[in-house]
Amino acid sequence: MSDKIAYSMHALEASRIIMDEYCVKILSATLDEPRTAIDLSRQMNIPIAACYRRIRMLQKNGLLRCKEKKLTVEGKYIAAYESLLKRAHILYENGRVRARLEMVSGEQEELVLECK
Repeated sequence: MSDKIAYSMHALEASRIIMDEYCVKILSATLDEPRTAIDLSRQMNIPIAACYRRIRMLQKNGLLRCKEKKLTVEGKYIAAYESLLKRAHILYENGRVRARLEMVSGEQEELVLECK
């Protein structure tokens, strides 16, 4: 990934994403191989509308990307997504929320939110 993670994401948003069951399922399922939204919905038991919403949120925050377009038997192309996040640490300490994100590229990002 050539750009920084996502300039608009802060520690609180990162913690919300990491605590969201569907986001975690999507990130985990796409870590080793790209998957389509339909595959994710079926395999992870995520309602399809919720799956697309989480995919958009994860893309917006730089944690998921469209790796390739797959051709269906109907002749349509559908996106296959891959996780860009390898590891995340969320910590609350001394009135601050900290999120440390390690990307599959090796890049690390530290996000801090003062809660005082």
